Amino acid sequence: MEAYFLDFANLLLRWLHVIAAVAWIGESIYFVMLDNGLRPPKAAEDQRKGVFGEMWAVHGGGFYHNQKYASAPEKLPEDLHWSFWKAYTTWLSGFGLFVLLYMANPGFYLVNPGSDWAWAANLTGWQANVVALLFLLGGWVVYNEMCKRISPNMERDGLLSLAVAVMMVVVAYLSTQIFAGRAAFLLTGAVMATAMSANVFFWIIPGQRRMVKAMKAGETPNPIDGKRGKQRSVHNTYFTLPVVLLMLSNHYSFTYTHELSWVIMSLFIFAGALIRQFFVLMHAGQIKPAYPASGAVLILVAVWIGAPTAGNATAAATASSETAGGETAPAQVAQAEPESRAQTIIEQRCVQCHAQNPSHAGFSAAPAGVILDTPEQMLRQIDQIKQVVASGYMPLGNITQMTDEERAEIAAWSP
Repeated sequence: MEAYFLDFANLLLRWLHVIAAVAWIGESIYFVMLDNGLRPPKAAEDQRKGVFGEMWAVHGGGFYHNQKYASAPEKLPEDLHWSFWKAYTTWLSGFGLFVLLYMANPGFYLVNPGSDWAWAANLTGWQANVVALLFLLGGWVVYNEMCKRISPNMERDGLLSLAVAVMMVVVAYLSTQIFAGRAAFLLTGAVMATAMSANVFFWIIPGQRRMVKAMKAGETPNPIDGKRGKQRSVHNTYFTLPVVLLMLSNHYSFTYTHELSWVIMSLFIFAGALIRQFFVLMHAGQIKPAYPASGAVLILVAVWIGAPTAGNATAAATASSETAGGETAPAQVAQAEPESRAQTIIEQRCVQCHAQNPSHAGFSAAPAGVILDTPEQMLRQIDQIKQVVASGYMPLGNITQMTDEERAEIAAWSP
């Protein structure tokens, strides 16, 4: 029952996260579209009132007239709309999911025993949790300092954008060296998502509050607040598509199990930013197909890098030669020596998929990045193996026809 309730909590929290993210991203994209679609007002009265731009739109059977003021309007309504709770809810629910799914079992989901860095490979569970939290915090601190130092008055945003791009490549590389593959992709996306939410919390909303306060006091708002809010909002819109892709990547192990996973990750990040740039410019009346085309090229490069090699295909074809059509006779397993029966069951029922080069036709890489080719790899993940096998969760759909007796053998395994 405990596993059931944890899964149900996971489902509800994930649902909340998706709902909040869709609402936040949708609203963010709408306002970027609105801001870029503004045209100079035609009415002399609007010009006199300080209207900077306006946009007419039709949607849902009605007509809309949006206006943006360059300075303080004559009067602010009491029911002024603010956009921040969606951002905060998205981050808090996402962090809750990270705690529930990754930090609750860091030895399995966070630690990267195959890391080339000895200190990372030998992290304990609580150490991995601390490093993950520092990784998120450090990503925000570095990004925020870059914004403040490179373009403090928003006069060098082009250079800042280049610096942020380089930073994300470094983050992608570090994450794949420190953390297990699936967690590396997630944490890289979480660095961007944290920056997005922190931009709203620390800069955009406080700046807007100062502007509103000045307007209500009959004072002229500090223009730097508006410029800085626009700068961070623009960063958020370019982070959006890469973050969504990285959050979905944990379902596709061919991305995060590759030895050049950080390159694949970087290519997807840049592809997402280029595709977003196309829509940003389109809202401003500029159609630049070179941007989505360039994004498509980067995706094709990622596909080419991540494609299985001929060597992998040969290994997959020769692996598990006794296995045909995903089935293995129970008698084969029963013939194993008592002290190795559990390992033999895992070899026959699990390693078809959970291998460096899966022999099962349905997988090009080990699901969830879990590799069980050797006894050492099995022992390292013994607790997780026993849990998912005993619960019936694995093998998925019982694709390898594991029997109840074999599940009992693994559940009782105590090497």
